[in-house]
Amino acid sequence: MEEHSVLVLEILKQDGILAMSAFEEKELAQTVRHYSRLSAAFTEIEKLCQEVINILNKASQRGANHSDYTESLKKTGQVLWDHLFTRSVKDRLKTTVVKNLIFSIDEELINIPWELLYDGNEFLCLKFNLGRVVRTKDEIKLPQYRSLTTTPKMLILSNPTGDLKSAYLEGVYIKNQFDRKRNEIAIDFKSTSISTLYVKKNLRDYDIVHFAGHCEYDAHNPKNTGWVLNDGTDILALGESPHLPSLIFSNACHSARAVTEPMCVDYQEKNYSLASAFLFSGVRHYIGSIWKIEDSVSLVFAREFYAQLIKGNPVGECMRLGRLKLIKEYGSATISWANYLLYGNPNFILFRPKARSAALKFRKGASLYKKHMVKLALAGFIIFAAAFLYMWLPVRNPGISLSFLKSQKLFLKGNNQEAVLLCNQIIGKDPLFLAAYPLAADAYERLGDRDNALRSYFDYALSSERKHDKRHLSRAYIGIAWVYHQRGEYPKAFDFYNKAIMLSRKNHDKLNEAAALRKLAVWYMDKDEQDKALELLTKSSEINRERQHIYEHRYNLACDYFDMGLVFCNKDDFITAKELYNKSRRLFERMKLRNELSDYYFNLGEICIIEKEYQKAMDYYAQGLKIDQFHGNKPSIASDYNMIGELYVEMDSLQEAEKSFKQAILISEQINARPEMASAYYNMGLLYKKKGRKKKAKDYLRMAQDIYRLIDTDDYKRIKQEFLDFNI
Repeated sequence: MEEHSVLVLEILKQDGILAMSAFEEKELAQTVRHYSRLSAAFTEIEKLCQEVINILNKASQRGANHSDYTESLKKTGQVLWDHLFTRSVKDRLKTTVVKNLIFSIDEELINIPWELLYDGNEFLCLKFNLGRVVRTKDEIKLPQYRSLTTTPKMLILSNPTGDLKSAYLEGVYIKNQFDRKRNEIAIDFKSTSISTLYVKKNLRDYDIVHFAGHCEYDAHNPKNTGWVLNDGTDILALGESPHLPSLIFSNACHSARAVTEPMCVDYQEKNYSLASAFLFSGVRHYIGSIWKIEDSVSLVFAREFYAQLIKGNPVGECMRLGRLKLIKEYGSATISWANYLLYGNPNFILFRPKARSAALKFRKGASLYKKHMVKLALAGFIIFAAAFLYMWLPVRNPGISLSFLKSQKLFLKGNNQEAVLLCNQIIGKDPLFLAAYPLAADAYERLGDRDNALRSYFDYALSSERKHDKRHLSRAYIGIAWVYHQRGEYPKAFDFYNKAIMLSRKNHDKLNEAAALRKLAVWYMDKDEQDKALELLTKSSEINRERQHIYEHRYNLACDYFDMGLVFCNKDDFITAKELYNKSRRLFERMKLRNELSDYYFNLGEICIIEKEYQKAMDYYAQGLKIDQFHGNKPSIASDYNMIGELYVEMDSLQEAEKSFKQAILISEQINARPEMASAYYNMGLLYKKKGRKKKAKDYLRMAQDIYRLIDTDDYKRIKQEFLDFNI
């Protein structure tokens, strides 16, 4: 199963030239594709590859100063980066938001350590979910890949020769790791009597095979490379079959080398020889280790890899997270993370994650809406500010223009009621002063008056039509959709988002097209369609990135990065989420818009909760709450207290949690903010359930359910099921 975007870097060797092209898989349909060419100094490249081997060998020795070798690896990796890629490929790799990267390379290029190329900021295998696909001159039949079973089956082959205690323990640990996942994966463990016949007879029955033991490399005939079993070396001439495993993880050391034995110059070729024996036969993905590392390190990687795999993450992402786990456990200077290679598509998913239960949503319940939308300050400011810039009317009525500037200042200072009054006065005097409508709507929204916010946006649309102003009409549609979205009226929001997109495209209005795409992406996030959301955000960011010299586009780009961070946070890729959040923050700070960072603080706080850094999370939440209070943004303040209450629950401070939830309920009831109110009721119900106060728990859950029944959301069914699950 392949779901996310994939960037393919295709590299061909043509005499002394490297021809290369970087493109997304969806671009394969294009009739013409650009290739760039590079005159490669292969003698120099070979020396650099040997230098990488020397660094890895020295770093693997006990007592080595890893920090020194890490710096050396970075320097050598960066020189290889300079020697191997054209400028266009470098730019694509540095700027892409796609996380899955495939190296499609000729067999003559397998000895290059592509994973360890360094772009000046990060090694490629730590930046991307990276896999290799190799073009071969050998004739191969069209592979027939295995269809995954409903409950995947895994075979662990551990220590066939009986002389590797560590390999046996590795197999046992992995087996035990999955014992509590018996409903999701069937595990068979084999450690004795692993013969050639046993492997050939049984390999086809499994979706995943993990091998921990020795392998043997035949230098005279590299294809005669195989696992060492208890009756000798098995040359895995399996023949093409549609039933071979989808994934083989071969944690094997060549020729039973000891930890201290150095790697040879042809280590990549040896690894590929074993990989190709499987890949030519129909195995879809192969993971191999390139040198022997300490047993404890190997086990940490394998356990993290499989833990992520069963969550439903793509195989390449599991590899990257396994590497990062080693860095976290053994320090940033460790070299062990460089030990593994993946042949195959890094975007492949073996497990479809099951839907989260309501209990798992306990901590995130209140953030269901706050987390999936940029605050009104982000949404509204760009609309009214851009509208004013596009519709400058001082010549027509200087007094009204000055009044509008005053209303903007009131809004930015959080004086929302005064801003509303002044905007309505402006509209009364000149109904065609279009910039006043979205500002009034945004001020109403902060006050929690969504009915009047919606009315202002509809008036904005009518006045824009009267004036035949298509740009303002597009903005009005976005505003209408956004209010419907905030109210939980998803079908209406969807219709108006699409109206805005179609109108802006027809009018060649890139600013509004990008804004509407981003808002629609948030809509898809709320529907838990993260890949569709990322696709739309990628389109929006491309538009804004090309035009970021324009203030409004730069502002929108900051919002794009933030919402991309939400997507990756929803995918549990918190490292990427943080990177994108910080990109957004830096843009806002450069634009001197620090007051736009409330969502940044709250979402960063959520990641801190997951990482068990509770005090740090509380500090972030306090900063975000302060910004929302300054702006007088009542719906956001209600969401803030919900999230603070969730944090207190996580800290087991139930009394403080109850106070926060009550504050959220009070504010949301005052302004009749139904989604925020439902989240607060829901959280309070779960809190009382946790306290054993079943009657109160039922009362609050029913109130939440009543609201979710009215607004267009699946949460009604979720709470209905929760009554059955919790037997309340």
